[in-house]
Order: sequence, then C-alpha cells, then structure tokens
Amino acid sequence: MNKFAIILGEPNSINIEILAKSIARKKNCLIIGNIDLIRAQLKILKKKIKIINYNHLYKLNKTKNELLVYNVPLSFKNPFNVSAKSSKVYINKSFIIANKLSIEKKIKGFINCPIDKKVFFGHKAIGITEYLAKKNNCFGSEAMLIYNPKLSVAPITTHIPINNIKRNIKKSSVRKKIITISTFYKKYFGKKPRIGVLGLNPHNNELRKNSEEVKIIIPTIKKLKSKINVKGPFPADTIFLKENRKKFDVIVGMYHDQVLAPFKTIFGFDAINITLGLPYIRISPDHGIAADKKKLNISKPDSLNKCISFFSKL
Repeated sequence: MNKFAIILGEPNSINIEILAKSIARKKNCLIIGNIDLIRAQLKILKKKIKIINYNHLYKLNKTKNELLVYNVPLSFKNPFNVSAKSSKVYINKSFIIANKLSIEKKIKGFINCPIDKKVFFGHKAIGITEYLAKKNNCFGSEAMLIYNPKLSVAPITTHIPINNIKRNIKKSSVRKKIITISTFYKKYFGKKPRIGVLGLNPHNNELRKNSEEVKIIIPTIKKLKSKINVKGPFPADTIFLKENRKKFDVIVGMYHDQVLAPFKTIFGFDAINITLGLPYIRISPDHGIAADKKKLNISKPDSLNKCISFFSKL
C-alpha cells in the first residue's frame, strides 16, 4: 500500500490551480474533491488535464497527465464563489472520506490543501491538527511539526489565544508531544532527533522558583533525557541564531508564534506541516487559500510538491 490522497480543501481558493501545476498527476495519489468543480475551475484557468472518476483504488492504471478523483458532492453555480454553508459540508465530507480510507489502510495518509478556518470552524480556537486528533481519539498526544530537512519546529500549544497559553502548559502535554516527535523521527527517518525546548517567559523568567520553566519544563526534560535526546529550556530570543539552531533537528516552543514566526523568517514557505501522533500521516502545504489570487493563475505549487515528494519517499 503506497497510495496517498490529496484533499482539495477550500473550493474558493487557489487549491485546484496549485493541484493542476503540481506533480500530482505523475504520482500514485487519489484526489478527494468534486469533479465538476475541478473541471469548471480548470476550464476558467485554461488548463487541460484528464479527470478520471474513482472506481477502485487498486485496479486503475493512470497515465502521466490525468487525475484520479474520488468525487465528493458539492452544490455550486459559480465555481469560484461557493457558499460558506456548501463549503463547510463539502470539506467535512472530504475529511471523513480521507480519514476512513487511512484508518482502513487503503491509503497511507493524506495531504489536505488549505481551508478557510473561519468558515469551517467558525469562532472555535481550533485547527485541522486538533480536529483530526479528536476524530482519532488521540487529542493531547498529537504534535504539529513544521518540517524542513535543515530544521523543524513544533509548538506545545497550537491554535489558542495568547491569554490561554499559560494554563495549557502542563508537564503531561510537554512530555507527550516531545515523545511523539521523537517517535516519529525514529520511525520514518531512522534517527534519534536532537530536540531543543524553549521556555515560556522572556529570559526563561531568570529561572525563578514560580516560573513555568522551573515548575514544569525543567522537570519534564529531566525525566525524558534518559531515552530522548532533549535539552533546554533555552531562551526564545537567541535559539534561532545560526550557531544555535544548527545544533538541533527540532525546536519545540510553548506556543504557535514563538516558533512559527522565526521559522518562516528563516525558511519562508520552504516547509510542510505534518500532524504527528495520528494512526496515519497527514500533511498540509505551508500556504493559505489565497482567495484574492484564485483566478489569476499566478500561484506556485512548490509547497504542495514538497508534500507529494515527502509522501512518495515514505
């Protein structure tokens, strides 16, 4: 079993354009999305690709310029102006299909193209990482790894407001996520990763007795050191200096922007987002829906290609 899937995600986006420009049609993958929508958007974008309706995952041989599509129902009139209600139902059905195929081991996992989180999640402080973890009963052990071969980062807390971060930094969550990261690297890369852990406060709050560093982070690292190559806590303001960051494979931060902001400053969008801890591999490109560019035909498929190449090597 070496096939994987690509969920097309948000219909009002650059996702189908990116797919058309990507290496997907040359790889052993299944597209999960609406066939009529794909054809309509490709026509507007003046791109000719043969679309094949999925019938059996293992009995269909693709040529090099066609896409095998698992058709997901979607009601629309304008292919670039799908209603929020229809979009939400469509995306949810797509994830249900991909999750089911992955659990049944008909595919080894999936890539999901970006979604509009405001449409799909409303006002909930949640992302796809948490959504899939809850679906698979592993919420709390999952980890969001922003992966680049030179350096990866992972936040302990993900899509939550700043004022809720402190109360969500716990020994159990730090421990579980570091174990999940180390296990992933051993399983898929055959290596014991060098993990650097950041403190929560500026200058690690000078390691005061009541700081999160002293009460939570240091004791957790000490317990993990016998089995995992982990060090810290390090101050967040210097860890990403060139001489410091090259000492690690993964830098673990306490919250989203603590590690994502410096990482993207260094690498731009040269990365992929991998959800660790699920019963399968889930990846997403490191870009948004770019709704303002959806008809311009100027977007590049680099990040999606990186996701596809990563899956193809597993």
